[in-house]
Amino acid sequence: MTHPTLSHLAKDGAEIAVRVTPKASRNLVVEEGGVIRVYVTTVPEDGKATAAVAKLLSKALGVAKTRLVLIRGATSRDKVFRIDG
Repeated sequence: MTHPTLSHLAKDGAEIAVRVTPKASRNLVVEEGGVIRVYVTTVPEDGKATAAVAKLLSKALGVAKTRLVLIRGATSRDKVFRIDG
């Protein structure tokens, strides 16, 4: 399965909710029924999984990783990122 293009969501100030699955078999971003799921191979410790999610999500959105700001869910599987201009 290829990474979906989420560029239609890449608007300044947009908030993007994702459901994270750490320790997955591979890195993957999928959109299922309006829910964005991000699978990362990284373990959820010291923010490593969150950093991996930001990297994958920025690639799928087509925006620089520095424009993604985590606004909710630093230690949760449900995270919300905002795209800053």
